[in-house]
Formats: sequence, structure tokens, C-alpha cells
Amino acid sequence: MDTDLNAHGKSQAEAFYEAYKDVPFDKIYTSTLKRTHQTVHKFIEKGISWTQYAGLDELAWGIHEGKESTEEMRIAFNEMLERWTQGHLHLKFEKGESPLEVKERQLEVLERLIEENEAKTILICMHGRAMRLFLCLLTNRSISEMEEFPHQNTTLYKLHFDGNNFEIVEFHNTDHLKFLCEQD
Repeated sequence: MDTDLNAHGKSQAEAFYEAYKDVPFDKIYTSTLKRTHQTVHKFIEKGISWTQYAGLDELAWGIHEGKESTEEMRIAFNEMLERWTQGHLHLKFEKGESPLEVKERQLEVLERLIEENEAKTILICMHGRAMRLFLCLLTNRSISEMEEFPHQNTTLYKLHFDGNNFEIVEFHNTDHLKFLCEQD
């Protein structure tokens, strides 16, 4: 679903911007879904080079996409996540995508990012499940380990690339959201 950020999402985006506005980003990459653009809008407004890749889009949840959560749906999601964790990465909801399909499109983006980039500091804004899968790719982990990467909107994972390997140097940093949590 290509939805807009809600009011809370806009507050999270603002908190992220305020925390990282002085980082000298050379390049921004987002998915093609507008909520990622809205999240990093103020960085884009600063004139930082920006590219969108469909390969960074969220995993398609198929028949469950955009529907209000029910107990039955939560059970189905939890069962699917369990199956993925067990290595059944070809499974998907009807009309949806499997983790293996997402991995294939992300591999294309990753190859482009490595081959075409001379940028030192890159900001990538994407979606929860897709981000977990991408972090597995970057750290050479099996995508069945995706649940090892916690996620919350505007979570920061900071990685360093030495020319051969990526290393996580900040893991699931949400410090910029502390003020928002105190307000809730």
C-alpha cells in the first residue's frame, strides 16, 4: 500500500531529522513508496542527491495488504513468520511476495549501490520487513534470521562498509524517539 505518513509518523520523521540533520549525507536512497519520501523529506529539501528504487519497497503482504488487523490475521502473520524463521522462505500470502522474491530485488539494488557509489555517507529509508531482509543481506546472514533485527518506525541501523563487508556499528537506535514516547 502506498499510504501517507499519519500524524505520529510525521512526528517520528521530524524527530529523526532533528537528531541527524547535521550528518553530512552524500546520497539518499528510498523505496518508491511515498511514506519513505515523506520520512526523509527535509533531508531531500536540503538538496542531497536522492534516488528511488522499487527494490527497497516493502514486502507485499498480498490479500492482507491494507486490511484492518484481526485476530485471525495476526495468527496467520505469526504462523508465516515462524515458517520463514524455520527456513521456508518461498512461502507467501496469496498475491503477496516471499522473502526470497524480496531478496532477489534487493540484491539488484545492493549491487548498484556498491558499484556506482563513491558517496561516503548514505541514508537509506525503507520499510520494516524489507529492512530486516536487507540487513541480512548486508551482514551475510541467512534471511531466515530476519527477526534478529528489531524494527520500529525511524529505527536507525548504522553500518560501515570497508570495501568488502558491512559491519553494524549502531544497532536499532531509537534514541531520537525518546521524547515522543514520553509524550504518549
